[in-house]
Amino acid sequence: MIDQTAVEQDYQSDRESAPGAPTLRAVVGSHRIEEEMFGRVFDPQIIRRIGAFVRPYRRQFVISVVAVLVFTVTQLAIPMIIRRAIDKGVMVGPAGMPVLYQSLVAFGIVIALNFVASHVQETVVGKAAENVLFDIRRAMFAHLQRVSLSFMDKTEVGRLMSRLQGDVGSMQEFLETSVLSVGDIVLLFGIITLMLYLDPGLGLITLSVLPVLFVVRIFWLPMARDAFIKAHETNSAVNGALAEGIHAVRTVQAMGRETLNAQLYDAKVQANLATHLWAAKLAQILVPVVDTLTGLAMSLVVVLGGSMVLDHRLDVGVMVAFLFYIQRFFDPIRSLTIQYSVMQRAMASGQRLIEVLDVAISIQDQPGAVDLPETDGSVEFRQVSFGYEPNQLVLQDISFRVEPGQTVALVGPTGSGKSSAMALIHRFYDVTEGAVLVGGHDVRQVTQASLGRQIAMVLQEPFLFTGTILDNIRYNKDSASRDDIIAAATALGADPFIRALPQGYDTMLGERGGSLSTGQRQLLSFARALVADARILVLDEATASIDSATEQVIQRALAILLRGRTGLVIAHRLATVRHADKIMVLQAGRLVESGTHAELLREAGLYAGLYRANYASFDDVG
Repeated sequence: MIDQTAVEQDYQSDRESAPGAPTLRAVVGSHRIEEEMFGRVFDPQIIRRIGAFVRPYRRQFVISVVAVLVFTVTQLAIPMIIRRAIDKGVMVGPAGMPVLYQSLVAFGIVIALNFVASHVQETVVGKAAENVLFDIRRAMFAHLQRVSLSFMDKTEVGRLMSRLQGDVGSMQEFLETSVLSVGDIVLLFGIITLMLYLDPGLGLITLSVLPVLFVVRIFWLPMARDAFIKAHETNSAVNGALAEGIHAVRTVQAMGRETLNAQLYDAKVQANLATHLWAAKLAQILVPVVDTLTGLAMSLVVVLGGSMVLDHRLDVGVMVAFLFYIQRFFDPIRSLTIQYSVMQRAMASGQRLIEVLDVAISIQDQPGAVDLPETDGSVEFRQVSFGYEPNQLVLQDISFRVEPGQTVALVGPTGSGKSSAMALIHRFYDVTEGAVLVGGHDVRQVTQASLGRQIAMVLQEPFLFTGTILDNIRYNKDSASRDDIIAAATALGADPFIRALPQGYDTMLGERGGSLSTGQRQLLSFARALVADARILVLDEATASIDSATEQVIQRALAILLRGRTGLVIAHRLATVRHADKIMVLQAGRLVESGTHAELLREAGLYAGLYRANYASFDDVG
């Protein structure tokens, strides 16, 4: 069997690799489990927090509990009806016919109540649990949409997805079965009470087998807990490897790793199979134990109770009722044992759900923040310093001003802080020192929603959502009409290729728009920015991933997009920013040069060296 060592690869985001900037971590075949699969059996704090989601549906849960209690009472009543039918009906001969008829009516009523109560409980608690889970998922999603990017930079998406799906699923299992546990407890104590009532001696004899069950459970529980945890771990490893193989299928095929990856995956699947078989075996151990104890108790009742019946010290109906109760006696014990593990998982899952809901939103509107009025489009940095970590600055003492309608380019070596500076304009992060002003207003003093309406961003890797082209273009402005969208696409030169698609503007795009070329996806993101009609446009490496021929199309679209707007452009291809009104050159987080393309070439500084090293052969310097 192949033993794969987890291989971890750190890689910097294409947009930025500044010192201290957050890194994205790819874990190949990772099977690290960093979270407890099982928690405390009962945690009041978690119950209280999850209870806030349950509270709007407490009426439904109360109805379910009442229905479960009615169902349990009918289960307890059936042997008593049988006992009366035998002792007061069958055993007294023809004179007992009225009792038999009464028992038949009682059976009908009890069975009807049993059916109605079971149906009500299943229907109501299922619907209430789904509503609670819907509210939890909605609250988590809404919160994650608002959390600061600093949190998202440090958190694996897979772990968040696990919480939104797996942990919510554990909570669903708990909500749906917790109501049943109330019935199990009542049923258990009801059976004990009725057996002791019918005949204390036989009742104590039946209960004498319980110590055996408790001893078995003491040894079984630690083993089962360990087995369940290992099963979860190997299951996570299999799911992780599967997701990784699907997402990286192009890389896998390009490197000829299909056979080796299949072998590695097979090793994980085999380990998963072994742990699940062992867990299933342990899970089933209690079944034969309970069945054996049930048979033992019944045999004791038959032998001892039978002798008592022959000696006329016990009624036949009582003995029959005892046998019925013994058959049901161990069912709630088995159910409560399962519920024990369900509650443990629910407490652990609840803790992780609460952790997500409690993630602090560090970037939010300050008290008294106002809506940013229609801005002139100016942007200013005043002695700005910033770091993703407080003791490791990415930008140091940056000051510059972009006038309304100007196109300013930020250039510099990888890691110089270009993308970090652009992130501060939209207030994805707060400055460590200094201030960033948009339209003369400190971005910390205006609402984030109004700031977003004034700034549009086009990133290096355009992100398209699952949906139609029409919906993707209007993503930043829901009120945009079809005519507005077509006009924007036409102006940018995207209309011809859109109309050539099977359904034109109504063509459905898959995940990330994978059926389109990079240039086509970028044109759609430009159209999205044009429809948004923001006063300020930020372009972060918008032409980095396209070929030279497509770049000419993009540059023409870019000229249209920037017309009448303030533009801040980041580009490694220096030839693409030579016509900017001003070029800012960053190095190691500091602004080292500033001027036009021609001025910076004459200065023969860092910009001139970068330009001549990479693009001099493509441009006539003059």
